[in-house]
Amino acid sequence: MPDRAPQPVDRQLPTDEARDLLSLVRDIAQREIVPKAAEEEDAGRFPREVFTLLSESGLLGLPYDSEHGGGDQPYEVYLQVLEELAAARLTVGLGVSVHTLASYALATYGTKQQQVEHLPAMLGGGLLGAYCLSEPSSGSDAASLRTKAVRDGEDWVITGTKAWITHGGIADFYTVMARTGEEGPRGITAFLVPGDAAGLSAAAPEKKMGMKGSPTAQVHFDGVRVADDRRLGEEGQGFAIALSALDSGRLGIAACAIGVAQAALDEAVAYASERRQFGKPIADFQGLRFMLADMATQIEAGRALYLAAARLRDAGRPFAKQAAMAKLHCTDAAMKVTTDAVQILGGYGYTADFPAERYMREAKVLQIVEGTNQIQRMVIARHLAGPEGR
Repeated sequence: MPDRAPQPVDRQLPTDEARDLLSLVRDIAQREIVPKAAEEEDAGRFPREVFTLLSESGLLGLPYDSEHGGGDQPYEVYLQVLEELAAARLTVGLGVSVHTLASYALATYGTKQQQVEHLPAMLGGGLLGAYCLSEPSSGSDAASLRTKAVRDGEDWVITGTKAWITHGGIADFYTVMARTGEEGPRGITAFLVPGDAAGLSAAAPEKKMGMKGSPTAQVHFDGVRVADDRRLGEEGQGFAIALSALDSGRLGIAACAIGVAQAALDEAVAYASERRQFGKPIADFQGLRFMLADMATQIEAGRALYLAAARLRDAGRPFAKQAAMAKLHCTDAAMKVTTDAVQILGGYGYTADFPAERYMREAKVLQIVEGTNQIQRMVIARHLAGPEGR
């Protein structure tokens, strides 16, 4: 392994508190995450103790109000925390992003009573969340979901199957989108379902090419009964809540992608500086130097793009188009950068002795989750030219 330690990213942060926060995150990453990342990913082990530590350190509720246990941090800061965590291990960075996504509906659309009752445990009490929108037959076409919630007195009874659920089977709570009315987007409602609810179960985790330490599984709802006070927002508002959550979640994926790309670049630079061929480091060869320059440029462009979108969000301005652009560019860049990192390491890059091959496998999923990059292009085009078929 290369001995040259990467230099921390030179970040523009808005406050001294934010700078201290990033220092804390880097310290946790280097002490608790990086040393075990390769071994635990290979073994398919989920690091629940790391998430407990992150919760105790106030890092699972950063963009939410301190009144309920959050960190009162702008998205501009929260996303850079995600980037650092994803650079250390994508299972952790993406896990924090998914937990934040799962908390969004309650934090944004829940009643005051619901927030007081549930948010403190979700944001700082050691709980871990999952977000349930996709189904076996409805992925990109999420408005066609079939999971049903039927009213029964003061309760709702949920029946159906959700698919591709990060933290499926290990989450303490699930934010679930279910059909309560007519077909299409207006008949969907959001619910907060406890992980130990009777009738809730998970299939065996999917066998994936990357992120093996992060369980992704189908979640089954077999007559799961939840009280009406666990309905989030109004009846029929669930799809709008889901789309609003995904705008923010896509920024989380973009930040995670840049984290993985940065880790791959750091690995490539360190290797190229130490590996010697023809009597000199391979970093001295112009062809390879140009590859490193292109990789660094794509990373900086992606970081600037997701931060620009985050600052729009923080200012209360529309950011959906910019979020789609950030998710599209950053994840495509991560795929390109990680592939180039493997190429720079040559045969060693293709072995599990170096992390480059893991970064490349992990980068691929980021082009798929929370809206494929083809969907992102559709979203961007709609903002530019209006809806299709007018």
